[in-house]
Amino acid sequence: QVQVVESGGGFVQAGGSLRLSCVASGSIFNINAMAWYRQAPGKEREGVATIVTGGGTNYADSVKGRFTISRDIAKNTVYLQTNSLKPEDTARYYCNVVMTTGGRRNDYWGQGTQVTVSS
Repeated sequence: QVQVVESGGGFVQAGGSLRLSCVASGSIFNINAMAWYRQAPGKEREGVATIVTGGGTNYADSVKGRFTISRDIAKNTVYLQTNSLKPEDTARYYCNVVMTTGGRRNDYWGQGTQVTVSS
């Protein structure tokens, strides 16, 4: 069993910052990537940022230059530093952990943490 738990969300004014954290625990091995997604009411879930085993990162165009993803491998933890927040960043943010076993991909998700940005 794998547990994924996010934290760090909250209510912030436009221009503010939040640091989201995600910890994976349980039967953890061979993590290939950790990522953040978000979903706003009435919209589809979208990818925000990804960090892979080698340390490479990828960002959605809408957050480039404002958000930074990082990780602590020893703690199976990934962070998302969100700066210069905008009202359109309001969403529930979900952590995704990708592990492979026997060549099979397994995705694990947390329950999410709410980020609300006021104008």
